[in-house]
Amino acid sequence: MAPILSSHRPQSTFCSASSRPILDGGTEISDLRLSIANGVWIDKVFSLKPSFKALLENSYKATCNQVDFATKPSEVIDEVNTWAEVQTNGLIKQILSRDSIDTIRSSTLVLANAVYFKGAWSSKFDANLTKDNNFHLLDGTSVKVPFMTNYEDQYLRSYDGFKVLRLPYIEDQRQFSMYIYLPNDKDGLAALVEMIGSEPEFFDNHIPLYRISVGAFQIPKFKFSFEFNASEVLKDMGLTSPFNNGGGLTEMVDSPSNGGDLYVSSILHKACIEVDEEGTEAAAVSVGVIMCTSLRRNPDFVADRPFLFTVREDKSGVILFMGQVLDPSKH
Repeated sequence: MAPILSSHRPQSTFCSASSRPILDGGTEISDLRLSIANGVWIDKVFSLKPSFKALLENSYKATCNQVDFATKPSEVIDEVNTWAEVQTNGLIKQILSRDSIDTIRSSTLVLANAVYFKGAWSSKFDANLTKDNNFHLLDGTSVKVPFMTNYEDQYLRSYDGFKVLRLPYIEDQRQFSMYIYLPNDKDGLAALVEMIGSEPEFFDNHIPLYRISVGAFQIPKFKFSFEFNASEVLKDMGLTSPFNNGGGLTEMVDSPSNGGDLYVSSILHKACIEVDEEGTEAAAVSVGVIMCTSLRRNPDFVADRPFLFTVREDKSGVILFMGQVLDPSKH
């Protein structure tokens, strides 16, 4: 599952492209780091079927661990949380809470995926120019938050009802960018999200290709995390069979019942992001718990109202992170 972020409330889910070559393995240079990890924990009384184990180890590079769900659920929770913290460079310290002990005790298999991204802007913002300004909320009030700015030309394009800003990161063999989709109206985010949902190729069709001179230019710094149980969202999208007994999870685990009673109990997702003058640091962890059974004035771009953003690899079109910023003052 691709990371979903919101500064206030849940967003629609979208499918991960983490198996595509652009995201395989990991890379690290001084100003850009991308890593993806997969982990598997299986109860000691069960074993993975050879074909599924080979798929996990060879295609997903997953680490497989045998644990004692029934008598040591707390240790399993600590182990999964430690794995998540390591794989996200400390951004996500907990994906399983102590409230999940009973669920883990009854589990057969836990599958986890972690994504970590850190990128520096190709043109960094000068922190000395950052100043507080008003960010207008959907309820009509406003909050004071720090806004970044610079005086350079920007990748910016105006469309009917909204503008799109592209902020490139330092390149390696790939090209990552953050995109900010800013509605013209202070309460225009809902209509923009509806437009995005109705046009399958929206993100590919709305990319600023050229730098232009910009008038007023302000981007809020923001930092927040977001977590939710994705199970109901996926069911609403039509993915129901894995959550039912006999849902077809027969090729994963060898068991006395031949895996016929395995089903997905829950899918937990947590993501966080921080955007400042240097760049962006973001991470996400998803855990699946499986149980048995003309003369123109230079345009302004002042993101002082709720907006949508993505972090996208431009050569492949893969979106790593997506979210809405409704109130950048809330962490």
